[in-house]
Amino acid sequence: MLSRVADNLYWFGRYLQRAESTARLVTVNGHLLMDLPRQMQTGWLPLIEILGVEKAFKALYAEANEANVVRFLLTDDKSPSSILTSVRRAREILRTVRDTMPQESWEKLNDLHLLVQTEGEKGLNRRYRQDFLGRVIDACMMGFGILEANMSRAEGFQFLRLGTRLEQADMTTRILDVRSVNLIRAKAAEDLAAFDNIQWMSVLRSLTAYEMYRRLVREPVTGSSVLRFLLQDRDFPRSVVFCLLRMQRTLPKLPEKRSVERSIARTLALLRDADIKALVEKGLSDFLDEVQVGIAGINDALSEAYFKAA
Repeated sequence: MLSRVADNLYWFGRYLQRAESTARLVTVNGHLLMDLPRQMQTGWLPLIEILGVEKAFKALYAEANEANVVRFLLTDDKSPSSILTSVRRAREILRTVRDTMPQESWEKLNDLHLLVQTEGEKGLNRRYRQDFLGRVIDACMMGFGILEANMSRAEGFQFLRLGTRLEQADMTTRILDVRSVNLIRAKAAEDLAAFDNIQWMSVLRSLTAYEMYRRLVREPVTGSSVLRFLLQDRDFPRSVVFCLLRMQRTLPKLPEKRSVERSIARTLALLRDADIKALVEKGLSDFLDEVQVGIAGINDALSEAYFKAA
């Protein structure tokens, strides 16, 4: 397979997963707005900081209020992190590799692109936002389902799967970061503690993880148990460890590259050795930053090993 085609398939997986995950990230705030009392304030700037696009945001908007941040993340074609940008880039890539993908995937991606273009402005309204984001998430999942069911397990599919899993791992850590940077601005620590479980339930629901958590963990919703589930669980598909383990299992189906294997192994060791209870007490940001650096290192290793000639 040409390195250019492999690179395109890898990034197609990442962009489509990024669109879905960005919708879930905004949904975290939406759920909190509905669940928390009015005296509890939520901030929107942390969403921009978590995605690492502060410079791009400040170049376009003067204030990090709800209207500006939501537009930046949903429909702004100048934003590198908007759902519209991710879907458009995935569509551009798919146009160049259509002969390697099922025809239905092209049709469904066009439907998603049309949805974001025509319904995106309506989705900026808080009243319609959750419905719009839910439709985006459903369309992305349908696209992945078509590929999973109909695409040959040749090298192209494996590169697409690598991109999807790495993006999912990255965005799971970023969604957890919403909680760790104290997205909720309470007037007193006691106020925050009283609604702590609501925040963690919102994180679980944003990853469609609440039902599986209740079924598998069988513990009350607490910070340490939710983190352990979303970071270290080996069986839940949106867990960071699950994603990295699946990437490990994919590598034997591709030309051997020890640098990629080592990079994944280092990040897995970091997660497996983490003392979750201590992290909850001391703060998560530094640890999650370290995990995200590890994930970025995996991306760099993949690029150097397989896509450099692209």
